[in-house]
Amino acid sequence: MGVVLSEPETDRTIVLVPIRSFDGAKRRLADSLDPQARGALIRRMAETVIAAAHDLPVWVVTDDDEVAEWARTLGALSCAVGVIGLNPAVTVAAAAAADAGASRIIIAHADLPYASDLRVVTGTGVAIAPDRHRDGSNVMSLPTNTGFAFAYGPGSFERHRAETARLGLDFTEIDDASLGWDVDNPADLPTHLFNPAPDHARSGR
Repeated sequence: MGVVLSEPETDRTIVLVPIRSFDGAKRRLADSLDPQARGALIRRMAETVIAAAHDLPVWVVTDDDEVAEWARTLGALSCAVGVIGLNPAVTVAAAAAADAGASRIIIAHADLPYASDLRVVTGTGVAIAPDRHRDGSNVMSLPTNTGFAFAYGPGSFERHRAETARLGLDFTEIDDASLGWDVDNPADLPTHLFNPAPDHARSGR
């Protein structure tokens, strides 16, 4: 149980990318993609997200050995949390990042095929780049050691905004369409994952 890291990390901002596993990922895409294709898809999208961290250190939050090894091949650290569920996993990883000296964390979902720069999600308190429906919290940035209660899942954008208000922190909504496009259903699948983002995504509109 607890956190296992490849090496100490002392950067002031750390990016957390939760990935439970590649096997069985994105089951809602089963009518369009077989398990092997879905696993390849999440790898390709996650590689895009990690690259979008640029010079910031990345911890891939996972208890899966395959994902941890994959993360190391990309120069990211692996963070094993020993808990079940996204919210508990992020909570444990956020505490570990604070213990490692981070004053701020950026939490990014791994299914953002057009992500280009996670660093734009910033502010004096909590900043969120929601999905294009303003329902989920695709990328969230916040200071460590605030006691923030994570509430990922449907409607998380409003729950996280309410939690920000409860803690008396400033809130910033980041309008960046390249971060707002996530992949949950077949209609979300990008035609060309590594072509430039569509015009509406590049423009942030």
